Amino acid sequence: MNVMNTNFGMTGPYAIGTEQVDIPVGDGPPMGAYIARPRAPGPFPGVLVGMELFGVDADVRDVCDRLAGLGFVALAPDFHHRTAPGSELPRDPAGRERGFELLGLMTRATVLSDVGAAIGHLHAVGSARVSMVGLSLGGHIAYLAATEFDLAAVAVFYGGWLPTTDIPISRPEPTLSLTPKITGRLLFLVGERDHVVPPAQQREITDALREAGIQHEMVVYPGIGHRFLHTDPATAADAWHRVHALLTSAED
Repeated sequence: MNVMNTNFGMTGPYAIGTEQVDIPVGDGPPMGAYIARPRAPGPFPGVLVGMELFGVDADVRDVCDRLAGLGFVALAPDFHHRTAPGSELPRDPAGRERGFELLGLMTRATVLSDVGAAIGHLHAVGSARVSMVGLSLGGHIAYLAATEFDLAAVAVFYGGWLPTTDIPISRPEPTLSLTPKITGRLLFLVGERDHVVPPAQQREITDALREAGIQHEMVVYPGIGHRFLHTDPATAADAWHRVHALLTSAED
């Protein structure tokens, strides 16, 4: 493990430490990742954090820091590492366009390989149980990971493209069609007016989870759009409460 740029801070009830690590993936250069953990005797449960389209940027690191402050070892893998390692794209039209270019270069097989390597890293640092929290693109990855790995719990923030084959990681069959393979608890958080996960898709996701008998909760926030975790403090506070409850209950 290559460790760089260690720094420390305080968030939530725990003081935390953060660092950048390199994780071997077995089929190419190592995958960079950001990890945040409590500065207290462990062990602590692990949480993978699925990045948005723009990479492991300040907002994604903030989610890791928040989780670490709550008593989890939070790891955000750089899922762009195979094509544009270390990318932190601006949240403007040019950054979004570049993000979609990089998204088009991902495959289901490589993303699952990366998730598996990240889970292995969390086990190696002492987290016996691993859950996942994903944001937008990372929400899709978290839902997909829930169908392939033994994750204790998964929280999906506005994960798009699940019922379609519009992106490579939702091929050859839509990721939503894999729902019966989910074994852990799943929380789906989305705004009623989300343009990435419109109401029709929200209903499809709810129906798929219900029909498969998955232990889940679908939370739709009235009048709210996409990316509320970093734009709407009141909605974010409620979402964080639900995520913390989910992750804590998964350790019971």
